[in-house]
Amino acid sequence: MRIGICDTTFARFDMAAAAIDELKKNAYDLKIIRETVPGVKDLPVTAKILIEEENCDIVMALGMPGPMEKDKMCAHEASTGLINAQLMTNTHILEVFVHEDEEEDPVELAKLAENRAREHAQNLIKMMYHRKAMRKEAGMGMREGKEDAGPL
Repeated sequence: MRIGICDTTFARFDMAAAAIDELKKNAYDLKIIRETVPGVKDLPVTAKILIEEENCDIVMALGMPGPMEKDKMCAHEASTGLINAQLMTNTHILEVFVHEDEEEDPVELAKLAENRAREHAQNLIKMMYHRKAMRKEAGMGMREGKEDAGPL
């Protein structure tokens, strides 16, 4: 299994390191290819390159958009680009964004970033190795990085 990981230098926490650690702890026979780019708008093309040129089976795109309105717009544009890259390649790209204004306290922001990266890495493993396990979680109000909302 070839897994692509792309992240940014703009992020204030190394979410890719947390995701890679989680993947290595919970899966075997992985080849992880990591690429780091300046910002979130660079993630879509990098994810596409990981799929088309590095033959990755799935990609995680990790970023931490800033708190300003222009940062949110860039995050939305990056998200749209990631969706387009998925459609062009027929390959899943798990978008893992933590917005800086999700937590005021830097310690809590770091905790959120680590938890979200790790929980999305667990989702990747379920998607690739344990599809029925993911199906059992449908409608359960699962949240990555924060407390689950629970089912209705």
